[in-house]
Amino acid sequence: MSRAVWVRADDSIDSVEERVELMEIAATLGVDGILVDVSDLDRARGIFDGTIATFYTGGDGHVLEVTQAEQAPGDVVIVGKQAEGDGTIERPPRREDSGDLAVLEDLPGEVGAFVNVDGEDAADLARWAGSVADIVIIGRPDWQIIPLENLIAEVGDQTMVMATVDSAEAARTAFETLELGADGVLLETTDPSVIEKTLSIARSQEDDRIGLQWATVTAVESTGMADRVCVDMSSLLDADEGLLIGSHARGLVFVHGETAEGPYADPRPFRVNAGAVHAYVMVPDGETKYLAELKGGDRVLVVDTEGSSREAVVGRAKIERRPMSRVVLETDDGDVIETLVQHAETVRLHTRTQGSLPITEIEPAMEVALYYEDVPRHFGKPVEGEMLVER
Repeated sequence: MSRAVWVRADDSIDSVEERVELMEIAATLGVDGILVDVSDLDRARGIFDGTIATFYTGGDGHVLEVTQAEQAPGDVVIVGKQAEGDGTIERPPRREDSGDLAVLEDLPGEVGAFVNVDGEDAADLARWAGSVADIVIIGRPDWQIIPLENLIAEVGDQTMVMATVDSAEAARTAFETLELGADGVLLETTDPSVIEKTLSIARSQEDDRIGLQWATVTAVESTGMADRVCVDMSSLLDADEGLLIGSHARGLVFVHGETAEGPYADPRPFRVNAGAVHAYVMVPDGETKYLAELKGGDRVLVVDTEGSSREAVVGRAKIERRPMSRVVLETDDGDVIETLVQHAETVRLHTRTQGSLPITEIEPAMEVALYYEDVPRHFGKPVEGEMLVER
């Protein structure tokens, strides 16, 4: 699913010049939307091409009136600033007494509610708003995991739920709450690096498929002892999931998790017996790391046999000396790829005709799944046009 990133550029930022600069940064980096005051709407339209949301405010702390709708003609009108949403106006105990909801129900076009969830009354207001608004934004700093989970569970299938955050890591937490996660975040920051990192995290959450292809096994040979890495994750793997591993960054072989029943060892469905310490592993944002670098708290990219991917947190990386096998593959274009894995029944590759098979049964002429991208890498990042030979 797509995750939206908005930037807050209203009068919470003191000067017009700073707000304009932030709008320009948002436009340059390609955020999905900005949230501004009506007084800055014309400026925003001259700078930003994405969604422009405007705050609809009560101004003097009195109950909002629908006649103010003409003052907020943005793409989306957000109700809750200087109102019940942010606590300026006392929140009512009953739904039918809410001024914010009355405005949301009467405003034309796409509307949203802004609510600082700092108590039961605010949680009720957010839930009520979810039944009439297109968007509900949970304000910072008072949103916590449980209220956000509750709101996603109650209205997330009919309303876009966004969380206000001030860092990329807080955005990641919001995106991962209750598995489905928030639909988007409203960033309260003027730091371009935070915006850029948040965008990167949001894009990595989208259901982009990894393009797996088949390569033909040309050799499987014993290499003797080496240091191999087991990657133990803090989440369970499905039977069709694993990691992308390889001796060459341009070609990463699909290695299954230890989810299969076997005669010699019980399943370890949180583990991938990945390969030798020198090998690359795919991590989020299209980057790679050496297996030897992985440690608890790092993130890796879990992929299934259809190419769907998700992030997983590493619980530990276990390095032990074990007998290894070298697997050599050839792509349809004739490129030679290889990887080094432990010679054990618990290490399984994904074959074209027989599905998951242990390395002890992999033979020349079989086809196995891999991710291939003929692009050189520098410190794990792809670099177009650079000369690099791996063999």
